This record gives sequence, structure tokens and C-alpha cells, in this order.
Amino acid sequence: MKKKVALVEDNIPLQRQLVELLNSQPDIECPLALSTAEAAVEEIPALKPDVIVMDINLPGMSGISCLPMIRARVAEAEILMLTAYEDDDNVFRALKAGATGYLLKSCDAEELFEAIRDVHSGGSAFSSHIARKVVRYLQTPLRTAANTKLSAREHQVLDLLATGILYKEIGELIGIGEETVRTYVRRICAKMHVRNRVEAIIKYHQ
Repeated sequence: MKKKVALVEDNIPLQRQLVELLNSQPDIECPLALSTAEAAVEEIPALKPDVIVMDINLPGMSGISCLPMIRARVAEAEILMLTAYEDDDNVFRALKAGATGYLLKSCDAEELFEAIRDVHSGGSAFSSHIARKVVRYLQTPLRTAANTKLSAREHQVLDLLATGILYKEIGELIGIGEETVRTYVRRICAKMHVRNRVEAIIKYHQ
């Protein structure tokens, strides 16, 4: 079954080019392309996409501002930011708002396709320059107060999750099934009072 993508991009020529590129892939389709965050909040829930590709600089509400509203309506969709902005503020605001990937518009088509596949399969996807920002942030000293409720196994799962590897790979490394890994991630999110794995990783390293 093809991965269903909703695209939010206000540059119409670029939007059309992206739709054509996405639909050229045997495992990806883009049945919905919108130009505003407001339209995204209204129309995306009915589509129930697997992945949402979202720009930040949109007319009216920004792509980041609308993420919590979209998350509340289609919690199962993965959100991939595709933007020209690479400053720390936008990167971490997007991740905290629920994005699971962040690509720069300077990426090539293959990088975009692989990013969609990665976030759909449970991973995270970043342009290399953005990934370095995230790594530097994650390498800051840990504060343990937010993590004291986690068991030793949950700490282990979260440490591996922070490296960006898939649930299946985490399971293989520590000898448990993929669904068991997902159960641990749900428990971690509940204990840390966050909505998703990206927020858990960020809070873990704050």
C-alpha cells in the first residue's frame, strides 16, 4: 500500500513540482496539496495521511503554530517539516510542537523520498546540517529530575531512540520484539508527560 502524503506549501510552482515528484514514486502518493496552515487544519483530518510534509513560512498561521491542532486531529500521522529555515529556534520549536523530521528545501528529491519512508517506518529524518544541531543539543549534560520515574529498561530504550534508529533495530539490539519497544515508548511518554518520542528525547536531555 502506498504511503499517503499531505503537502502544505504556499509556493504554487514548487507545490506542483513536489506533488509530481512524490507521485512518481511507486510507494508514495500525494492526493492533497494545500497552501495555508488554516486549510491544513480543516482538510487534512479527512484524508488521514500517513505523512504530512509542512512548510513553516505560510500566509497567516505558520506551519509550526498549526502542528498542535493537526496533532490533535490526526495523531497517527508523522509530520516532516520542509523549509528554508535552519535556525535553532525554528528547528526546536517544530520538534517540540510534534514534528518527527526536519528537512531543508535545498535537499534533493531522493533525500525527501527517504525522509518520508523513514518517518513512516518509525524513524526520524533530518538534513545533515539540522542533524548536527540536534546532536549538539543532545550532547549537553543530562538533568536527572525529569527521568527519575523511568525504569532501567526505559532509560535504555530512550537512549537508543535518541540515536534515531528504528523500533525494530532497538528490539534486535536489546532482545525484545518491536511491539514491546512500542509499549515501552508509550510508557515513557506517559511517565514524562509528553505526546511523542521526539518530545521525550528533547525533555530527556533538558
